Amino acid sequence: MASPAATPTPTPTPCPVLELSHELLHSIFLQVDHPSELAKLSLTCRDFNHYIRSNRLLHKEIYVRRYDEPKLDRPGDEEADWEQDLHDLVKLERLLECEGREQKLKKLDYAQRHIMRLIETANPDQSSNIELLRNHFVRSENADAFLCSSSLFARAGNELQRAAPTEELRQASAKLHCMFGVPIDQVPSRSSSSQAQSDVSLSPSRCTRLQMRPYPTHTYARSKVYDLREYTDASLWGPFLNDGSQRVDWEKVEAVMIVLGFNLNRFTERSDGRWQRVWDTPFEGAASNSYRSISSPTAAVSKDLEVAEQDASMLKIRELAASLDAQDPYGVSGTWMRVVCFLDYNDLYAYNFTTRTASGEPRPPVDTEEAIRLIKIKLQVTKILPPGSGDEDDEGYNEETGGDGLNWSAFRGERLPIVHFRGSSRSLHASWDPNANSKIRGTVRQTPEGEIRWTTFSIFHGEERWRSEGIQVGGIRSARGVLGNWFDKDYDIHGPAGPTAFWKLTDDLDEERNSSMPLAYY
Repeated sequence: MASPAATPTPTPTPCPVLELSHELLHSIFLQVDHPSELAKLSLTCRDFNHYIRSNRLLHKEIYVRRYDEPKLDRPGDEEADWEQDLHDLVKLERLLECEGREQKLKKLDYAQRHIMRLIETANPDQSSNIELLRNHFVRSENADAFLCSSSLFARAGNELQRAAPTEELRQASAKLHCMFGVPIDQVPSRSSSSQAQSDVSLSPSRCTRLQMRPYPTHTYARSKVYDLREYTDASLWGPFLNDGSQRVDWEKVEAVMIVLGFNLNRFTERSDGRWQRVWDTPFEGAASNSYRSISSPTAAVSKDLEVAEQDASMLKIRELAASLDAQDPYGVSGTWMRVVCFLDYNDLYAYNFTTRTASGEPRPPVDTEEAIRLIKIKLQVTKILPPGSGDEDDEGYNEETGGDGLNWSAFRGERLPIVHFRGSSRSLHASWDPNANSKIRGTVRQTPEGEIRWTTFSIFHGEERWRSEGIQVGGIRSARGVLGNWFDKDYDIHGPAGPTAFWKLTDDLDEERNSSMPLAYY
C-alpha cells in the first residue's frame, strides 16, 4: 500500500512590519508609551531584538522624549551611554512605583545615585527630570524610604521612618532629603517617643511629661545643630565630616535645613502672610545653574541715571567690578537673603555643659524656642585667585608645600578659581539690632568632592566677629542656596553657634543704595 504523500511544510508568512525600512521602524518604535516597552518589543522576535539592541539613536530619542538631555558643558565630557542610561532610569521608575518599603530600602544606594543623576542633568529652566521626581515623591512611601533614612530618624519620625543600616546609606538619604528641599518634620508615634532620652536636670514630673510627649522631628534636628561637640577643627566648624577631608556631612546639612525650615514656616505664620513661605516646592532650585535673576524696573532706571552722572574715575571702578563679575563662575555679586537662628546663650550653655552626655551619644531633643533673624546682604566680587592658591581664610593651606593638605586625586571636572567678596548686611527686623547690621567678607571655592564651599565673616566696627561655613546645595549657581553653620570667628568651644542659610534674590546691587560707590569699596 502506497504511503500517503507527506504534508508540505507551510511557508511562513512574512511579517509586514519586518519588511518596513529602518526609518519607518524607527518612527514606529518612537511611539512607545513608556521606555520600558522598548525592552518588551525586543523580546518579541530576533529581528526586533537585533534592531533595538545597541541602536544608539533610537535610545537617545526615546530618552530625551521623557528626560532632560544631559549637557556637555566641560571639555572632556563624554556623550551619554543612552541605552544603559535608559535602562537604569526605567529600573529607577519601577522602584519608585513599587509598593514594598523593604524593597525600596534595599535599593537605597541605587536610587540615590540615579536620582542624583536626574538632578545633576536637569534642565535649569523647565525640567522633565524634576517634574518626574516631584510626581513620584508625592507618594509617602518614597519619602519614608529614601528621604527619611538618616541617623536623625533613628529617634525622630514615625514608625515607617527609620535609619538605614550603614553610614554611607544614611548620608545618601540625608543628601536626597536636602535635594528634595522641603523639610520633613513629623510627630513620631507615642511608642517611639516614649524612648526619648530624659533630661535629668529637670524635675521628675516635668521629665515624665516630656518622656510621654511625641517630639517633632525638628527637636531632634535641633539637638544636632546646637550640640557644640559637632563643631570641631577637623570639620571646619561647619557642615563637614570630622575627618579633615572637607567631605560634606549631609546629616548636618539635613539637620540645619529642618531647623531653619521650621523657624521660617513659623515666622511666615506669625507675619500674617507678609513673609512668603520658602522651601515649599520639592526639588526646587536643586540643580546647578538653576538660579535666575529677577531685576526690578526701578533698579534698572536708577542704574542708568547713575551711569550718566558718574565721573571717569567712578566709571573705571565700575568697569573693574564688572570685569571681576565676568570672571566669577559662582555668581557672587548681587543681593541675597540670609536667615540666622540661635538659642539664648544661657539655654545653649546649659544644654551643652549642665548635663553630661556620653561620647558618641546624641543629646536629648530640644524644644526651646529660638530667635530668628532675616538679613538682606549685598555682595560684590573683589578678587579672584587661581585654584589651589593660599589665602587667609584657608587655615589648612601650607605655604611651604604650596598645598592645602587635601586629597584631590578623586576630583573630576575643571578646577575653579577662589573668589573673594565683600559687602554689607542689613536686618529686616529692628534697625537697632547690633548683630544684624554689619560689613561682610568671604570666599567661595571648591572642595575635593567638587562641592561649592562658602566662608563668610561678619565685621562690626572694623572687627571680625562671626564666621560661617556652608555648602551650596545643588552645586554651582543653584537657586537652592547655601546651608551651614555660624560660630565665633575665634572658635570659642563654649559658643555661641547655630544654623544659617542664604540664597540669591537678584543680580542687582543698587536698589536701596544712596551712594554710587560699589559695595566692595565701602
